[in-house]
Amino acid sequence: MGEGQQVDPTAGTVAFGSALYGWAFTLTRFARVYADKFKLDVAKLMKKMWGDNYFDAKAKKFTTNDMNAEKVQLARCFVQFIMRPIITMIRNVMAGELEAVWKMVEQLGYTMKHDEKELRLKPLMKNICQKWINAAEALLEMIIMKLPSPKKAQAYRAGYLYEGPIDDACGTAIRECNSDGPLMIFISKMVPTGESGRFYAFGRVFSGTVTTGQRVRIMGPNYLPGSKTDLNVKNIQRTVLMMAGKVEAVPDVPCGNTVGLVGVDAYLVKQGTISSDETAHCIRVMKFSVSPVVRVAVEVKNASDLPKLVEGLRKLSKSDPLVVCTTEESGEHIIAGCGELHVEICLKDLEEEYAKVPLKKGNPVVSYKETVTELSN
Repeated sequence: MGEGQQVDPTAGTVAFGSALYGWAFTLTRFARVYADKFKLDVAKLMKKMWGDNYFDAKAKKFTTNDMNAEKVQLARCFVQFIMRPIITMIRNVMAGELEAVWKMVEQLGYTMKHDEKELRLKPLMKNICQKWINAAEALLEMIIMKLPSPKKAQAYRAGYLYEGPIDDACGTAIRECNSDGPLMIFISKMVPTGESGRFYAFGRVFSGTVTTGQRVRIMGPNYLPGSKTDLNVKNIQRTVLMMAGKVEAVPDVPCGNTVGLVGVDAYLVKQGTISSDETAHCIRVMKFSVSPVVRVAVEVKNASDLPKLVEGLRKLSKSDPLVVCTTEESGEHIIAGCGELHVEICLKDLEEEYAKVPLKKGNPVVSYKETVTELSN
């Protein structure tokens, strides 16, 4: 397997699922469940659960033939043991076959509270799937089991991360993940705080240690060393740890960790680099292979809520590096995302989190942009 790029379900480095409904699974998850039944260890069973592997129930054995002795078509193990139960559950919920649903829930060993049993359709599906194949568990399992430590990863990633010469003070400190070196933080997104219009700058410390009150250089994506463009020298008001929905103030955060910074939001739009070193170059801005092509118009249901929508759009735009919010000449507000699902999640966040007002949403429109690249003969 090539370093960094290759992923493989049988190695537990791929998760399948839906972020919108909060469920996901890796093959590890199901291999653990079936390991006792088949008396195989988890790693061996994971190999069987992907690709052209079949289970012949009559002969009670795994095979690579898709037909059994009676010439009956067999299902792949991935389909039989993983996808079929999930799809059956979801279809039963969506079709309102509640008897079958409660029976499956019981077989899986979960108990449903009385009010949870009152749920129907998507809310019920979401509730059950989150109990059974929780997305956070799948993600955490992959982070813990598969991701290399910052010290190990930065040694080979530094050259790609850092725009400057890799052997200068900052490049070396990033490569060594040195907490005594110059401070280098990459801010990847802005997270709205409880206060109106304020954001935590959320990012990762790649070298040095960031402390409350520290004087730093805030470098936007257009900063060039030696220039004053896109540069602000300011003090960090507070350093915080961000854990799910909780925020904990701490005196300092050393490299290898993520951090939230207070007082930086006025100087960065979405992403940027923060350093204590005057010779520091930027850390490369994240490049996304998708572009915002799906557009939806939004308007408020009550005209008096317009300022809240405008403020909500600003927060959404700042907190999602991929979304683009624009106001047309006609006064129409447009949200552009990189797919219908992305836009759907953005609209949900806008309505429930950022603007907190009822909205009217238009239909998604895809803008096609084509051009001629060369002269024909």
